[in-house]
Amino acid sequence: MAVKATDFLILDQATGTYRENPEQIVRDDVEKHHWRHVGETIAKDWRLYVMLIPMLLVFLFWRYLPMYELLGCFKVSDEVKPVSEQLFSGFSYFKTLLVGGTGLSMEFWRALRNTFLLSFYGLLFGFPMPIILALFFNEIQSNIVRSTCQVLTYLPKFMSTVVMTSLVTMLVKQGSLTSGMGIISQFLSSIGLISQEVANAGLLNNPNYFRAIYQISGIWEGAGYDSIVYFAAIIAISPTSYEAAQIDGAGKMSQMRYVVLPSILSTIVIMLITRIGSLLNIGYEKVLLLYNQNTYVTADVVSTFANRYGLQGANKGLASAAEMMNNVIGMLLVISANTIARKASDVSLY
Repeated sequence: MAVKATDFLILDQATGTYRENPEQIVRDDVEKHHWRHVGETIAKDWRLYVMLIPMLLVFLFWRYLPMYELLGCFKVSDEVKPVSEQLFSGFSYFKTLLVGGTGLSMEFWRALRNTFLLSFYGLLFGFPMPIILALFFNEIQSNIVRSTCQVLTYLPKFMSTVVMTSLVTMLVKQGSLTSGMGIISQFLSSIGLISQEVANAGLLNNPNYFRAIYQISGIWEGAGYDSIVYFAAIIAISPTSYEAAQIDGAGKMSQMRYVVLPSILSTIVIMLITRIGSLLNIGYEKVLLLYNQNTYVTADVVSTFANRYGLQGANKGLASAAEMMNNVIGMLLVISANTIARKASDVSLY
């Protein structure tokens, strides 16, 4: 295609000469001095970039450098040699886990199933709770009462996992932390929801109750803190929207349904996509502190499976393969959720 002078120049009708387009001059100047402008911006806001350094270091040392160890999934595990010097073993670890047909393979599939079920129940029951809490906080008229309720619901999030699991253990089971049945076990036994034998043995020693205890304690721990995002989105809604709904005769419930929820729908979709992305990434600390050999059938997840065979069993290649498959499935889930959300509501992460 031939390039003409008129593509870059403007004809001056008064003089009959061509001159350069002013907009093009600005664009050329920006491109020519791009890095100088970047340097000036960094020099102007250098304090913000200094504050960014710790986060970059955290991602470098705890997110990117450990990726090198993923090579252990495809190498013959050897405690003496580093990963780079080990022999290539192909997909042998993945075959052992997926189609090995041994007890080890059965344990992995059980752990993967438990991981999905615990995450799915957490998404089903735990995801709506912060939204409901934020709606309730918005309806409290007194600032003092609302602030008090918010602080009380935020506090469990700031407890360490060890403290939180110790409290759960003291409330529901017999053990070294308590003498006799916990308060929750006594209450459930008194109203007939559990038998005396189950209460005496301890709820955390019964695999049928582990998932319920895990989900209820998770909601108690994180629902209040997670409601901050939704409450911030709610208070950003224009008061004129409420006034228009009131003129149309909408009550409180109707305002929640037709004003508040549609206004925070984009926030809900974004949070749902991120939650689905971490659907299979259950933190092993809480499960590790709550489960035992009696509850492996419902409590053992991929992270604890990898911890048991990688650290305790000294089979790092097998543990790395298990975690890698778990993360790949999580990545596919977040891509699928983002694609569905983009097509259904035009709201997505990317």
